Amino acid sequence: MADWNLLEKLCTARGISGREDEIRALILKEIKSCADEIKITPLGNIVAFKAGKQHPNTKLMISAHMDEVGLIVTHVTDEGLLKFETVGGIDRRILPGKSVTVEDGISGVIGVKPIHLLEKDQISKSVPLKDLYIDIGASSREEAESCVKPGDMVTFDSYFDRQGGMIMSKALDDRAGCALLIGMMKAQLKYDTVFVFAVQEEIGLKGARTAAFSVAPQAAIVVESTTAADVPGVEEDRQVCRLGKGPVISFMDKGTIYDREYYQLAFQAAEKAGVPCQAKQAVAGGNDAAAIHVSRAGVRTAAVSLPCRYLHAPFGMIAQEDYCSAGQLLIQYAEMIEERNAT
Repeated sequence: MADWNLLEKLCTARGISGREDEIRALILKEIKSCADEIKITPLGNIVAFKAGKQHPNTKLMISAHMDEVGLIVTHVTDEGLLKFETVGGIDRRILPGKSVTVEDGISGVIGVKPIHLLEKDQISKSVPLKDLYIDIGASSREEAESCVKPGDMVTFDSYFDRQGGMIMSKALDDRAGCALLIGMMKAQLKYDTVFVFAVQEEIGLKGARTAAFSVAPQAAIVVESTTAADVPGVEEDRQVCRLGKGPVISFMDKGTIYDREYYQLAFQAAEKAGVPCQAKQAVAGGNDAAAIHVSRAGVRTAAVSLPCRYLHAPFGMIAQEDYCSAGQLLIQYAEMIEERNAT
């Protein structure tokens, strides 16, 4: 049975890359009673060891990242407006008019020049980042700087909604992955397993790179969310993956050529677990696997992702059945990898 309350707590927590303190504290609270050993690395990764009933043939690391995309304040204008940069890959077309929270609970809205003041050739174009700002209602630089400073974190305002068999929220990438790992840790595992909750994935896989070096696994499963394009206007053969068709297995993306045997093994594990899964039908995107699979002498790596519409936006959408299927698949998949002799 999926713990939707846990997923809601994780998704609504705030933590852009490099500012994962709130989400890290929440995860530590959830796993402290079920982990046999927990370490916090210098960058802030959580590395948790969970003892199983047996020692595995293959040392497996299962990883999900804690951070979410967001914004960061760069400076304050004389008028009290906040200029910013993105943290992670955000489509700037979605930004104007969005409600945000700055640092410790300060409300703001992303502003832009009114449409009736635009030149004709500007109306159909997305607004450059340099022309956007965050308005917190301050009337001067001094007023704004009394509560905001450069380097402050900005996150999208969102809520968690579960209806019609779907889940809508911010930060499903990759708080859904974190929730799946926590669920595994709370279960009785057949084999010893290392779980990593990594930082700074969205700005270059920093946490996973250091965690993989520290753990030195022989195999890894990266648990992620990936872009589903099953929406109007996208041709069927370009939809990449689809909600409701099960977790997504990647054979290659922009950062990783995945272990071929493990790729095939994922479909066998899904069949054995009695759940659907689907191949990612594009070579696109990337995740922490790009850093993990080249750590030390190399790590045999696989990725299990949740199909997610509107990734890196104030609201993403996943299917509840895909989430539940991913949880069942991961248990079976991990066991099948751990039972193999490492090579």
